Amino acid sequence: MVKLIYFIAVAIPVIAVDQITKFLIDHNLYLYAKITIIPGFFNVVKAYNAGAAFSLFAQRHSPIINFLFHATTAIAILFVLYLFFVTMDDNHLQLISINLILGGAFGNLYDRIIHGHVVDFLDFYIGRYHWPAFNVADSSIVIGTGLLLITFIIEEKKKSANPDIA
Repeated sequence: MVKLIYFIAVAIPVIAVDQITKFLIDHNLYLYAKITIIPGFFNVVKAYNAGAAFSLFAQRHSPIINFLFHATTAIAILFVLYLFFVTMDDNHLQLISINLILGGAFGNLYDRIIHGHVVDFLDFYIGRYHWPAFNVADSSIVIGTGLLLITFIIEEKKKSANPDIA
């Protein structure tokens, strides 16, 4: 029951915010439009990403590459679902991190299956140096992965400090 509460409280809102923001950008800006929010640092843009992270392979329209994107995402989701089910109910940070990853992965997978691409719109930069545009799902995956790594490090430190813990 605790895991279901975390899924409802974390993954579902991530999916909802991701899909709502992508919808708003997709229906209110034309492709490659830019709205400057903080000059010299942050824009809202509209870009389609048919590729992998940071638009890798975006120019290659191949059924094999599309299948590999979908299969890789599905395998990653299955692995994270495995972590979800083996995580103890009292490991709150790990449950939060797993659900952040799940919410983001489901949001981007849905877009790739339904639209063939994701909408990226968060554009951070300093001068002429831009980080590739990304979206809420991407942010959720990165934050969740970082938190998950922290939980693994904490668990390893606990185990090495107390070898009786298995």
